[in-house]
Amino acid sequence: MLCGHITMTASTPAASKATQKTPGAMLDDLPKRSSNFIRREVRRTFRKDTLFKRLPITSWLPKYNLECLEGDLMAGCAVGLTVVPQSMAYAGVAGLPPNYGLYSSFVGCFVYMIFGTCMEICIGPTAIMALLTYEYSRNGVPDYAVLLCFLSGVITLAAGICNMGFLVNFISRPVICGFTSAAAITVASTQLKGLFGLSFSSQGIVQTYMKLFQNIGKTRWQDLTLGLSCMVILLLMRKMKDLKAVKVQTSDDLGTRIFKKLIFLTSVGRNAIVVIMALLIAYTLDDDQPFIITGEVKPGLPAFRPPPFSTVINGTNFTFIDMVTDIGSGIVVVPILSILGSVAIASAFSAGKMVDAKQEMFALGFCNLLGSFVQSMPITGSFSRTAVNANSGVKTTAGGIITGVLVMLALSFLTSHFKYIPKASLAAVIICAVIFMIEYEMIIPVWKARRLDQLPLWGTFITCLFWKLEYGILVGVTINLSIYLYGTARPKVNINVVKKQDRDEPSYVVVEPSSGLFFPSVDYVRAAVNKAGLITAQGITTVVVDCSHFTGVDFTAVQGIKGLCSDFEKRHQTLIFSNAPTSVKDGLQSLHADIKIATSPEELHSLLKSSHPVAILSNTSAIGHSSSVGSCHEGEDPDMTNPLLELSAVPTIVREKVT
Repeated sequence: MLCGHITMTASTPAASKATQKTPGAMLDDLPKRSSNFIRREVRRTFRKDTLFKRLPITSWLPKYNLECLEGDLMAGCAVGLTVVPQSMAYAGVAGLPPNYGLYSSFVGCFVYMIFGTCMEICIGPTAIMALLTYEYSRNGVPDYAVLLCFLSGVITLAAGICNMGFLVNFISRPVICGFTSAAAITVASTQLKGLFGLSFSSQGIVQTYMKLFQNIGKTRWQDLTLGLSCMVILLLMRKMKDLKAVKVQTSDDLGTRIFKKLIFLTSVGRNAIVVIMALLIAYTLDDDQPFIITGEVKPGLPAFRPPPFSTVINGTNFTFIDMVTDIGSGIVVVPILSILGSVAIASAFSAGKMVDAKQEMFALGFCNLLGSFVQSMPITGSFSRTAVNANSGVKTTAGGIITGVLVMLALSFLTSHFKYIPKASLAAVIICAVIFMIEYEMIIPVWKARRLDQLPLWGTFITCLFWKLEYGILVGVTINLSIYLYGTARPKVNINVVKKQDRDEPSYVVVEPSSGLFFPSVDYVRAAVNKAGLITAQGITTVVVDCSHFTGVDFTAVQGIKGLCSDFEKRHQTLIFSNAPTSVKDGLQSLHADIKIATSPEELHSLLKSSHPVAILSNTSAIGHSSSVGSCHEGEDPDMTNPLLELSAVPTIVREKVT
């Protein structure tokens, strides 16, 4: 029995080798493993907590009550009164007929209600998306705009699935500030011709102002008067809601509360009120129309159909590949800026809560994807309408239902009257909306926080304003990365003198790079360590490189460190590395087995004692020569200017920083 037991034990390794799967067997198991993986992912996806996370409506709908309904009704009506005139105006910015702005304003409301996480956000057409749509849709070809919306939705969804939201982090706040401000100025500039009652085509802000001044003599005073009057009224009504007299107080009776609520609703619905007033004036004077009006607006709801994957323009057929080629970089730029805007707004209105960027990308992707089936142009979160929604007391994302229904009612019953809307009034609505997007107040805080951040801010602003929006973002990101890479390639290196004066351990120089050691910085760090070894340490004293800030090393860095060790060996000077993480230690030893690495204070103490004799010199005070550390001027005695060679009779440790 004993022999049999021993035999079985001895044969176990052979048996285990026999049971190892061959590549063919592993390939045969691939379908089974794939099936198990899919089953596991499906179970994970349809767990209760995952379902609540991916369908936020399931978390608030069971708790919905009359108080929520009241807040959502009020907010939905306020936003609806804002979005109808704004969306028609933004369609004009995109070069599209007004009905396309309305088509873009209701699907996002319904979809975001299901998938959105921030109850205040309103998804729909915005000034920036309209400007980008015009740029990437062959100056406002509807089929191109709808396809761009579809592609934006697909890419946003794909980015969310692949957890690509981190890419947005490469666009810094100064870049966003420069882009937004330039886009706002550009949008406002495009509306000046409508404000002055002029008609001309232009490309870019410079040409816009040149054409404006060339045609200034053709200004229609009726349109200019109406437009300026609308702007004054809009700005005054905007301030109404901020007056203390219209703030609801707990001591107010029911009548006072209703009155103040009406004033508040009047303020937030100012766009609709001003446009309706202008419409009535134009309708009354229709026999001798003094204004340039919008003209016929296609009535009725849009047909639900797939986005166009081909189109015909002036008798020329354009395939899907042709259209995608024409859209070009817009396929990437539009979804990135759409994500950026929506996530930024969600963060601003989240009241300090963490924003689930992945879920916001899902919501935005579905809004654009499904919106393209009702002929929508690209959409994203609107800051101005989101602010109206929040100030109106919205309780849940169900407020979007009210907004969406109002837009659909306007499309169904009011489009026949929209033709009387003067273009000057729509221009006034856009100008008053975008002028508050110019973030001039950010200049001083950015200057105070970090003056170098002015470079990406102004680089982005000037490029966006005078060239193209996507190039401006690219310039801003490039400047930011250049600044970051320069800091990585030229890390701050602190040099300290440590003098152990207990006659048991020699003095040494500590070189402490402030960031990780990778290929861009290795030559700079090598030069800094060599300089410290030659000047501060006089080519004699031990140099210790503190690796506490190193998170890792790469092959180029290891080769550079090997060369550094050779430099010290040639002049018979000791070089020690301390506080190295395991990954850094393994990397350094991979090409240089004899490198001295201290993993503990005791090991550093031992290496210092064994590598350098203890000098016995004069008792001159070490601190008295701190100003001359690291320098040896011609004609001076090195022993008198280098505090490393000074010892004191008092057992103490002196650490001096060398600048």
